[in-house]
Amino acid sequence: MVHVFLLMVYLGAGDSRQLISQDMYFYDLVECNWYASQMAKRYGNYQYLDRMSAKDKVTSYCIPKYVQKDSVRIY
Repeated sequence: MVHVFLLMVYLGAGDSRQLISQDMYFYDLVECNWYASQMAKRYGNYQYLDRMSAKDKVTSYCIPKYVQKDSVRIY
């Protein structure tokens, strides 16, 4: 067993919020947080970000987990 950090990625906000990824494990919290920040970035021609639809908003963060080393791929 080993302690790792699991990247959680949600799409949407409020009632439309859905967990879309929970299978990326990292040994290093700094690296996990880097990927979390990249997941939440938006590219496009958004003149008014506050007018972005709630269904298009992304939330991502890392949580600590204790997993069997050979049962998951760890980056």
